[in-house]
Amino acid sequence: MFKIAVLPGDGIGPEITVQAVRVLEAVGRRYNHQFEFKEGLVGGAALDAAGTPLPAETLELCRTSDAILFGAVGGPKWDQLPLHLRPETGGILALRKEFGLYANLRPVKVYPALVEATPLKPELVRGLDIMVLRELTGGLYFGKKYREPLPEGGFRVVDTLEYTTPEIERILRLAFELALKRRRKVTSVDKANVLGSSRHWREVASAVGEEYPGVELEHMYVDNCAMQLVKNPKQFDVLVTENMFGDILSDQASVLAGSLGMLASASLGGGIGLYEPAHGTAPDIAGKQLANPIAAILSAAMLLRFSLNLAGEADCIERAVTVVLERGYRTADLMEEGKIQVGTAEMGDRIIEQIDPPRTLE
Repeated sequence: MFKIAVLPGDGIGPEITVQAVRVLEAVGRRYNHQFEFKEGLVGGAALDAAGTPLPAETLELCRTSDAILFGAVGGPKWDQLPLHLRPETGGILALRKEFGLYANLRPVKVYPALVEATPLKPELVRGLDIMVLRELTGGLYFGKKYREPLPEGGFRVVDTLEYTTPEIERILRLAFELALKRRRKVTSVDKANVLGSSRHWREVASAVGEEYPGVELEHMYVDNCAMQLVKNPKQFDVLVTENMFGDILSDQASVLAGSLGMLASASLGGGIGLYEPAHGTAPDIAGKQLANPIAAILSAAMLLRFSLNLAGEADCIERAVTVVLERGYRTADLMEEGKIQVGTAEMGDRIIEQIDPPRTLE
């Protein structure tokens, strides 16, 4: 019995997460696994119901589970609240800190059927397969913050970018370990020409790289990396960087895959992994069955692979997504002329048909 904590969150979170759960249930039927799903409140939904974006009951549910399947949190309704009450900082960031989830893995893969869906020329993205590795519990997002009034009026606002040597070492070491299983290249992204923290990041990356003589290491400034992701994205294999740079670059890289709705993620490092689509809550389409559930479904595949050691079952989900896309099914964000537009639940249906009962995947 595998216990999965399901935290749907806000906006489109509930409607995409339920499709990921349905897909996992189909995998359970096909491979004779038992999954126990228990829902918990998080984000704005938790704030409205319990007065906090991360209730104690939700934390306890996560502690007693094998993995966390997360939707999305936040929205305009809660944007003006103090930082500790906002769904993002008090919810997902707090979860990352609580469970030591220092590594965010975001695979950026261009499915053959979506080569024409990206804004770049097909030859630039055909066959693209990048792993963006983002440090998740340090940097500006977690450093000391304060705001103080100035005598002449206005304010001084400070966000502190902090990293320690061990924090940098562990994320770099994971990057090299991932590269050993891929194409043996690590691109470490920093801003060492300006930032002291980046200069130390580069020093540590070079030192860790010496432990992996079979893996190529290159250093790249973040602004150049942003340009290269558009100019020549297939040069990258494992791209590793600090928290804020990783937040920005992984969203940019999502466009290469056709849509942010295709980008899954895994947050690892502690005893339990958290799996979530890389996109936000999209409140403008919430409840309309327009959201793309594939990122959530592929996040469920990562859950099987990294937390439950069920690689074959993860492969099954990924193959099912491939088949459905090749048959022309698209949600609104991926829609092209001549394709078949479907809603959130119907996309889930089409993927489940390829898993349970097994058809084209045999």
